[in-house]
Amino acid sequence: MGEQRRAVDGAVDVEPRGPLDRLGDVLNPEGDDNEIPEIRQSDLEPYVGLRYLSKLFKLMGVVLALLLIAEVVTGVMAQGTAAVPTLLGEASRLVVLAGLLWGVGDLAILLIDVGHDVRAARILLARQSRALHGPSAETELPGGPR
Repeated sequence: MGEQRRAVDGAVDVEPRGPLDRLGDVLNPEGDDNEIPEIRQSDLEPYVGLRYLSKLFKLMGVVLALLLIAEVVTGVMAQGTAAVPTLLGEASRLVVLAGLLWGVGDLAILLIDVGHDVRAARILLARQSRALHGPSAETELPGGPR
């Protein structure tokens, strides 16, 4: 059913694109003519810090999971089945903390996506403003085309 609908729509083998990809060559830094002179460089900067923070939290979650495995192995080897009640409490605490860290890493990725949507909205709002009011002294960039 989905393949038939795609064939009818004419959207066969189309990769999903984000809001910034749909803006076309406007964001291309090598392009000579920029359609929107109001685009500031701060609108195009990547969220490098949030991406590293996401990876850090996910790495900490994996380290806690590995620590849990090591603790269970050493507890069972040292005390046998007598360590099971103690290990259950420790395991549940470490699993919850590791899951929480992993979730915070995913929230950082979500913040990156929200930031991309806000940037696209700012760019589209600048386009609309320029189309309605034309260029003005407030909307012109220093050194931009007049």
